[in-house]
Amino acid sequence: MTIQTSLGRTPLNRRGFLVSGAAVAGGFSLGFSVPFEAAHAAEVKEINAWVVIHPDDKVVIRIARSEMGQGTLTGLAQLVAEELECDWNKVTWEYPTPGENLKRNRVWKNFSTGGSRGIRESNQYVREGGAMAREMLIAAAAAQWKVPASECSAANSVVSHKSGKKLTYGALAAAAAQLEPPKEVKLKDPKDWKIAGKPLKRLDTLDKVTGKQLYGIDFTMPGMLVATVRACPVIGGKLKSFDASKVEKMPGVKKVVAIDSNAVVVVADTYWNARTALAALPTDWDVGKLGEVQTETITAMLKEGLDASEAFVGNKVGDAKAAIDSAAKKVEATYSFPYQNHATMEPMNATARVTADKCEVWCGTQNGEAALASAAEAAGLPVAQCDVYKMMLGGGFGRRGRADYVRQAVLVAKEMPGTPVKLIWSREEDMTHGTYHPTTMCKLTGGLDAQGNLVGLHVRISGQSILAALLPQNLQNGMDPVVFQGLAQGGVEAAYGYDVPNLLVDHAMRNPHIMPGFWRGVNANQNAVYMECFMDELAEAAGQDPLAFRLKMLKPKNAAVLKAAADKAGYGKPLPAGHFHGLAQIMAYGSYVAGVAEVSVSPDGVLKIHKITAGTDPGYAVNPAQIDRQVAGSFVYGLSAALYGEITVKNGAVEQTNFDSYNVMRMDEMPRVEAALVPSGGFWGGVGEPTIAIAAPAVLNAIAKATGKRVRDLPLMNHELKKGA
Repeated sequence: MTIQTSLGRTPLNRRGFLVSGAAVAGGFSLGFSVPFEAAHAAEVKEINAWVVIHPDDKVVIRIARSEMGQGTLTGLAQLVAEELECDWNKVTWEYPTPGENLKRNRVWKNFSTGGSRGIRESNQYVREGGAMAREMLIAAAAAQWKVPASECSAANSVVSHKSGKKLTYGALAAAAAQLEPPKEVKLKDPKDWKIAGKPLKRLDTLDKVTGKQLYGIDFTMPGMLVATVRACPVIGGKLKSFDASKVEKMPGVKKVVAIDSNAVVVVADTYWNARTALAALPTDWDVGKLGEVQTETITAMLKEGLDASEAFVGNKVGDAKAAIDSAAKKVEATYSFPYQNHATMEPMNATARVTADKCEVWCGTQNGEAALASAAEAAGLPVAQCDVYKMMLGGGFGRRGRADYVRQAVLVAKEMPGTPVKLIWSREEDMTHGTYHPTTMCKLTGGLDAQGNLVGLHVRISGQSILAALLPQNLQNGMDPVVFQGLAQGGVEAAYGYDVPNLLVDHAMRNPHIMPGFWRGVNANQNAVYMECFMDELAEAAGQDPLAFRLKMLKPKNAAVLKAAADKAGYGKPLPAGHFHGLAQIMAYGSYVAGVAEVSVSPDGVLKIHKITAGTDPGYAVNPAQIDRQVAGSFVYGLSAALYGEITVKNGAVEQTNFDSYNVMRMDEMPRVEAALVPSGGFWGGVGEPTIAIAAPAVLNAIAKATGKRVRDLPLMNHELKKGA
């Protein structure tokens, strides 16, 4: 590795995720399903699907979206609590199950958690849920006092009458639960928020820092067995044969079974015994011509697409090719982006129990309903006879939006009816059988007039389509619109921020056999690198400052957030000797974001990222403190990818198997992060994913200023960063 600094650390050792038997025994028993069951106790009253109230005024808010560290759980609870007018100090939470959601006509609507949609997609109906519960509590008090409800008000979990009478929510819950919910409710104006919009502490932090929080991999129950799996090393290959007789008498082994057509599983009394036996199991694989695929052959496939005559058009304004041909100056560059792994700290796992008439699964999932559907299909049972009990996720980043590990767990448990089986993927299995951030290349060609104005721009992307692999039904006449995130018109997912008179953005689809997936930030990540680094190249060719060059073309909200970040970073003001700024901006996941990176590169090529300043306009800010944390957390993820993130292919298989070969940032490598939150109102944007996209291009642009050299392919560990001549 050629980057020295903070990029050359001792490999991260694999942490154990198993908890002690005593701790686990206190958490679950055979009858456990999910905290949701508590709502059915006689003294606890469900006001509606979102709100449960205990006699002691404890308020349980149900959260359908998954919590994986991003703070969605707390934000959604704040929105419900705001309209409910409850005492925040008495709020707790629980997950409903996707099975219960279907039984109740999808009252909680979408369980899917990804694309920074948790709050921006569900804010309206969760607020309505809190408001309806508040009105029912007020109506119950009014009925008891025999006064008009209009004379009553609610605040801090107490309903008051203008005469001075008061009743707590706990005292009113039983009566309120019997009432019909109002057909319409008026929601608060955000300017009047008292709980939402405030930097409140997260509801899930305490249990995490004390070790009380249990994740899917921690789950246990009496009689449970543990399994681990080995799939064909080459994705798309098949299992030819295996010799179970060589391992079935090893300590603790209960069963050796093939699942689907490409994997074999060992079930044992402990994970270690299962893993040891699996390592000793003779297997033979059929990989066919896929075994001939290398990183180099994939690169050649993508390069061919850069100049292909046919491509899907994602954005077109005017005649870009004609404008470029007649321009005073032509600028061209080619960038590339590698495969990247989600690399969640908790590898894929799920516990399943299958009987003749019931299937139950306990797991962390980003999409409870997809997990439920997958479990039912694998069990061969109607969905109504199945359910999934959601656990906290030890990392998701898009990976747990798929349910392949759930399917595997159910298939194994089906082989052992009535016995709960926890399937755990090894770290190596998790690394080599993910759904990876897709690899793409991009050729950008721009035309400048004599005054340095951008008059024509052609952006040709060549590479993989996630939809073609995972959701082909969502293709639009063969085109994958998700490829154009941040570069296309139409919809908040793809808003293009620059006004260029002649523009062409197109995609030559090239799909290698490595399975792509929705990796946090998805296609906005590489598209921001392509566009924002090329904007710097264009500004340099035009002899203009990169900020001024952008501001001439940016739409108002894009420009406002970029200027806010630049102002907070002190862009244009003197920096310490050897320090340089780099800019980037994008609109993604409904939010406008921008970043300014401050870096230095020493004479011997040592890179140091000192600070990143981020501007974010998500429309409304439900928890400003959590937005700050999400911005910082997104930079950890985005910079890890920029510095180290590369999955390579040899003989058809992924080469990286653990954190010694797929590195992540360490704490001492992390730059200082300053956030400028500028919510302009009027829309609901996402948080967490958008700012990932600006990390790499802002740093790359600063590196170019520091070294005089332009890095056009990641990760940075593959480059020497010494100053140019």
